[in-house]
Amino acid sequence: MTEIFAGSPRPTLGVEWEVVFVDRATRDTVPCAPEVLETIAADHPDHGIQREFLANTVELVTGICADVPEAVADLGGRLRMVQAAADIHGVDVWSSGSHPYTRGTDQVISEKPAHQEILKRTQWWGRQMLIWGIHVHVGIRSAERVWPIINAIQVRLPHLLALSCSSPAWNGEDMGYASNRSLLYQQLPTAGLPPDIGTWDQWCSYMHDQATSGVINHTRSMHLDIRPAAKLGTIEVRISDSTSNLRELSAIVALTHALVVHYDRMLDRGEELPRIQPWHTEENKWRAARYGMEALIIVDRDTRERWVTEDLADLLEELRPVARELNCATELERVWEIVESGAGYERQRRAAVAAGALPPLATEPRVREVEAALGGSPWAAAVDLGVREMAAGRPLP
Repeated sequence: MTEIFAGSPRPTLGVEWEVVFVDRATRDTVPCAPEVLETIAADHPDHGIQREFLANTVELVTGICADVPEAVADLGGRLRMVQAAADIHGVDVWSSGSHPYTRGTDQVISEKPAHQEILKRTQWWGRQMLIWGIHVHVGIRSAERVWPIINAIQVRLPHLLALSCSSPAWNGEDMGYASNRSLLYQQLPTAGLPPDIGTWDQWCSYMHDQATSGVINHTRSMHLDIRPAAKLGTIEVRISDSTSNLRELSAIVALTHALVVHYDRMLDRGEELPRIQPWHTEENKWRAARYGMEALIIVDRDTRERWVTEDLADLLEELRPVARELNCATELERVWEIVESGAGYERQRRAAVAAGALPPLATEPRVREVEAALGGSPWAAAVDLGVREMAAGRPLP
């Protein structure tokens, strides 16, 4: 299977953001995406908002954008359409890496044939995909640049994940992780980190094998944490948990855009791009998912370690010139706001603890006792916070 990489003459930007409908009383998810989209289409037939795997979810997809401010403005306009239609149907709009207490096996799956095929193949694990993320596309000029840049970006995946971690709880329990989404998603056979690939020809050989063995027939694509999007001529970075608000999302998108262009410019200068061993990449992803902003990550092939916040400080300094050129310097500085004020998982955990949530690794019967005493899960407070942050467009104390 030979994939033709379309190529993009400029480092254009596209963003996909998954948002969810939740009940105003219980803060549980509501499978009303078809009805909401029908309402939107009545006034905006070309709305560009897509149905997703779960019927409680829609995906906001930008057009081809020149920079981060344009992409954020595009998403903001689509979000306002979704919020207005959701209000008509009596539900709120929210997003996070995962829902802290809704049961995956209770969810309504989209009727799209591709989604039904995934569910048929993956069974129980497929029904656990009560998770949401951010996908950032950056245009790349040619195929031979794709895998050197992807491998360099993999050194920075723990930074992107740690900043966006927003899924600390599952089935009403604090799991002790910052991003349960990361661990859940990689249970699917086509998800997780990409294989150890160095060239476009190797990628084509890999995809040929997936097509020959029937994997792509089942799933339509490889749902990797970072991958080429050949038809679009982009690199798609998919590692990040979904954020609850546009301000944090803008920081994640700015960091991603600046990183890809920075490594592309290094190739222009004939400089060697960073790359670490695949086992280090796997360990870094686990550490970021487990510890979030407190992760100690591996930063080079000599297995040196640094705190992710320390490495981020140096990384921001390195990326500021290219961020100014890309018109996302303001958004890039918001990365440090997340470092200083706390990522999504930290705010959720604080809200839930204040409402009576138990510490990590509490026993299941005790969780149910607390929920019964409170009239529902204390993690509803975390969802409620996210709803308010979505409406405000920024993190709230």
